[in-house]
Amino acid sequence: MRRITNVRLPRRPDATDPAAPDFWSIEVDQRQRIHALTPMQPSAAMAGEDWQGDWLSPMGVDLQINGGLGLAFPELQEADLPRLLKLLDQLWQDGVEAISPTLVTCAVEPLRRSLAVLQAARTKKRPQRCHLLGAHLEGPFLAEARRGAHPREHLCAPSLEALDARIGGFEAEIALMTLAPELEGAAAVITRLRDLNICVALGHSSATAEQALTGFDHGVTMLTHSFNAMPGMHHRGPGPIAEACRQGDIAMGLIADGVHVHPTMAVLLQQLAGDQLVLVSDALAPYGLADGRHRWDERVLLVDNGTCRLEDGTLAGVTLPLLDGAIRLASWGNRPEASIWAATLAPREVLEPSATSMPESLPEALLVGRSLHELLRWHWESSCHQLSWRHAA
Repeated sequence: MRRITNVRLPRRPDATDPAAPDFWSIEVDQRQRIHALTPMQPSAAMAGEDWQGDWLSPMGVDLQINGGLGLAFPELQEADLPRLLKLLDQLWQDGVEAISPTLVTCAVEPLRRSLAVLQAARTKKRPQRCHLLGAHLEGPFLAEARRGAHPREHLCAPSLEALDARIGGFEAEIALMTLAPELEGAAAVITRLRDLNICVALGHSSATAEQALTGFDHGVTMLTHSFNAMPGMHHRGPGPIAEACRQGDIAMGLIADGVHVHPTMAVLLQQLAGDQLVLVSDALAPYGLADGRHRWDERVLLVDNGTCRLEDGTLAGVTLPLLDGAIRLASWGNRPEASIWAATLAPREVLEPSATSMPESLPEALLVGRSLHELLRWHWESSCHQLSWRHAA
C-alpha cells in the first residue's frame, strides 16, 4: 500500500469550520485506487510520498462548451460520431471529466438531430474518456437585444409548444437550458423544465433585478456567463448579477479568459459569489485547433490568442480549456483553492441535487475507491502566483 502525505483537499470558498483538517494522508493500492484518507495532525511527521501541500481534486466539469476539433455541437451528424469521441478523449487529457454539450440557438431539425447523435455517443463510455452529461440548450428563448452571436432568425418566443417541438422525446437528454426569464411565456416554460428535472439558467437576458428575482422564484438556479449578454451591476440598477449574489444560492457561471470579463471584475465576482461561482469555458468548435479563420454554421469565426469573434467583431466564445480559467482566476485573485473549487466541485452542485449538502471540504465519498488516474493534482507557486495542474497519476 502506497502512502501520500501532506495532501490538501479543496475547501468550499469562505469555509469557516475550524475543526476541518488542513492536511491529509492518503493510502493508495496497487491499482492506484484510493483506499483511505486520514486527517494529519499539524506538524505531524509521517512516512510516505510528501505532496507538500498540493491539492487533490476531482477533474473539471464544463457546463458550457459548444464544440471542439472543428465540431459544432448544434451541427452534429451521425458521421461525426468518431470525431466527437476523439474530442471527448482530448477533453479528458485537458483535465475535464464531464461536459454538458451546449447547443446554441439553431433551427429545430438540426437541434433534434444533434440530440440524437449525443444520445448515441453516451453509449460509448470508456475509462479515461470525458463523459457526456445531458445537453445544455442555450436558446432559443432569448432576448433579441442580448442575443450576442446567436442568429436572430432562430430566436423564438417562449411557449410550451415551442419547447416540446425542440425537446419532445429527448427530455431525459437535457440537463440545462438558458433563457431570458423576463420574456412573456417564460414562467410556464421554467415550470415545465423544473418538472422535468432540467436546470434553468438566466442568460442572454435584459432582466432587471426584480425580473431576475421573479425568475429565481419560478425555478431559475444559475446565471449563464455572468456579465456577458446581461445587464451589469449599477448602484441604481443592480441587475441579475447583484440579485443572484444577494440570494446566496444561485450558481454564477463565469468565463475566466480575461476578455469576456476583465480580470478585476472576475476577482470581484469571486469575492462576492463565494461558492456560487462556477467556471465555464464557453469553448467553440475551433477548440483544440490553431488560431485563424474557422467556419461556424454559415459564418466565419476569427480566433486570435484563444478568443473567438465574428467578422463584425461580436465576441462569440473561446478556444481555451476549462482549467485555464482556473489558472487565470487564481493568478488574478491569489485564491487558488477557491478557483479549483469553481472548476471542479461547484459545477457538480448545479446538476446534482444531492451535492447541495456537500460539506465545507471535499467529501471522502468523492475520492475513496477512485483511481488517481481520475483525479487532479494542483500546485500553487506562491512566489509568482501561479497555479498548475496535472493528472494525479
